Amino acid sequence: MTITKTEKFEKIFNKFTSSKKINEGILLIENTSGEFSLMKNYGEKNLNSPLLMASITKLFTTSCILILLEQNKISLEDRIIKYFDTNILKGIHIYNGRDYSLELTISDLLFQTSGLPDVYLEGENSLINRIIQEDCYINFYDTISEVKKLKPHFEPKKKGKAYYADINFDILGQIVEKESGLTLSKAYEKYIFKPLGLENTYLPEDMYDEIPKIYYMNQVIHRPKFVISSGASGGCITTAQELMIFVKTFFGGKLFDKSIFSRLSIYNKLQTSMGPIHYGGGYMQIPLNGLISLFMGKGELIGHSGSIGSFAFYYPIKDLFFVGDINQMADASLPIRLSIQLAMAANRIF
Repeated sequence: MTITKTEKFEKIFNKFTSSKKINEGILLIENTSGEFSLMKNYGEKNLNSPLLMASITKLFTTSCILILLEQNKISLEDRIIKYFDTNILKGIHIYNGRDYSLELTISDLLFQTSGLPDVYLEGENSLINRIIQEDCYINFYDTISEVKKLKPHFEPKKKGKAYYADINFDILGQIVEKESGLTLSKAYEKYIFKPLGLENTYLPEDMYDEIPKIYYMNQVIHRPKFVISSGASGGCITTAQELMIFVKTFFGGKLFDKSIFSRLSIYNKLQTSMGPIHYGGGYMQIPLNGLISLFMGKGELIGHSGSIGSFAFYYPIKDLFFVGDINQMADASLPIRLSIQLAMAANRIF
């Protein structure tokens, strides 16, 4: 790897962090073997700085689901009513006068094909508007109540349809707890943290746990209550170094049988607001051969991003992993755009 090739990645990162929106950032690029490794930081961020994973947490929840699947404790075809009192779920999905609530399956949630609405972004009382103003805690049952106030977007398993909603993974987190007999934090620890030796990755459970600051434009906001309540859909804390260990393991099949990806790699395009992103079984897929790259890209990125600037993607055709954080809540597209540009650069220089 020549200096010139390395500098091309650095130039892209420098361009993003020169934006007035960005106050700190960290980028780590490696191939599977670790023979190639590039780290670039901005501001106070470094490899071991705590970062809020936000929705990358969904990869951890997915890992637990797949491990429980291997242990024959659950099935993707299980109706989720199997794990809940009927009164909790009844009325959560009424579409065109029909109640699909008791027909939803684990697969519907994992693939984001349930059609359920997203209380984080939707409605007059959307969570994003609330947390920008003040910290708030919302428990699982309150979230379910809020979802019932909104309209689903389509019936479950609608061909070619997917709609990104945190509630899908909030419910999956509850299923992990019920089937593992552990709190979600302990389940992560048993199935992921300990096997991988992740000492600085954790799911915060109370106000005494360290929760990193978040930037909204140039304003620093501290939202520990909301982070704690985000759980399975977005509450985990890690570092860039440990995130790299995890994402390599996730796509390398060391936590669960890698052959499961043949069942997970059925992608549906998400709602228009999510840009070029498709969703498979528990992770995002971004095709790089379309309009987003002016039809000049190759292959795909697979992994996940977070709404506060975090990202963890694998670019299979070049065997490169991109992880990091540019900590900015005001524009959820930033980590996606950064990852796409890094992949496009890799296409030219490898």
